Amino acid sequence: MVPTMFSSKMRTLALAAIAVAVLGGDFVAPSQASAQEVQITGPLAGQPAVRRMRLYRQFRVLLEPNFTFTLQDEYSRTLFAGLHAGFYFTDWLGIGVWGAYGVANLDTNLTDEITGKGVTDDRSRRSFPTAGGFPDQIATMTWGAAAQIEFIPLRGKLSIFEKLFVDTDFLIFAGVGVMGIEERDGDAVNACSDGDTACFIASQSARASRVALGPTFGAGFNMYFNNFIGLSLSWRGMPFSWNTSGFDNSGSDDGDFADGQIDESDRFFKLNHMFHVGIMFYLPTDPAVTD
Repeated sequence: MVPTMFSSKMRTLALAAIAVAVLGGDFVAPSQASAQEVQITGPLAGQPAVRRMRLYRQFRVLLEPNFTFTLQDEYSRTLFAGLHAGFYFTDWLGIGVWGAYGVANLDTNLTDEITGKGVTDDRSRRSFPTAGGFPDQIATMTWGAAAQIEFIPLRGKLSIFEKLFVDTDFLIFAGVGVMGIEERDGDAVNACSDGDTACFIASQSARASRVALGPTFGAGFNMYFNNFIGLSLSWRGMPFSWNTSGFDNSGSDDGDFADGQIDESDRFFKLNHMFHVGIMFYLPTDPAVTD
């Protein structure tokens, strides 16, 4: 009888446990998860995300005097004084032009090191008659211009020391550009006969001007001090081919070795970098403001 009583008690306890689990919901099928849309009520219901936002660019003209310097130059760095002008159809899209004139050229450390080595051993060489005359034969930029489409995908506010807040935006642009270049005059070099030392030395300072055409693109960051004045910082890339050193760099079909001539085959394709710093002036002076 003990085993029978024990089994009966076990069945009773098991049935009780099942009943408690069912009543407690342990065996209820899990409910389906669903996203709930947050309904805004009260005075904010139906209101725009931003009110009284200044549209700094929409239907306004930009005049930006700027200062530009080239970056990552091998032999000579150019300093430009120029102007960026633009017109904007919306607060995020417009067209612009840039033009600048080279006001100074600064030799890099590499040029100074080459110049400091003194006279070369073989003055008859076309590429490098004298070390002292090397700064005269390197190529330089003289002026530049570009037409571009400008897109402003981001805008916001910048905090300075958590005390001063300024409106800012981020700009990207792309277009076509031209650059005025002065290179070593290849015709003057090629006219020299082998062994004519004086001719080769004179050819180091012979210059030839031309215009390089290529795409241009870049990005910038702008800060607005008031309704119509601001600061612009931007980077510009402009790739084109040129002979920066004035050397007889190549000449064979595959460009592996010199051919005794200095011409267009000695130009190498290079991405040229520039950095602009400008002061922005917008007209009319009062921007449109959203509701």
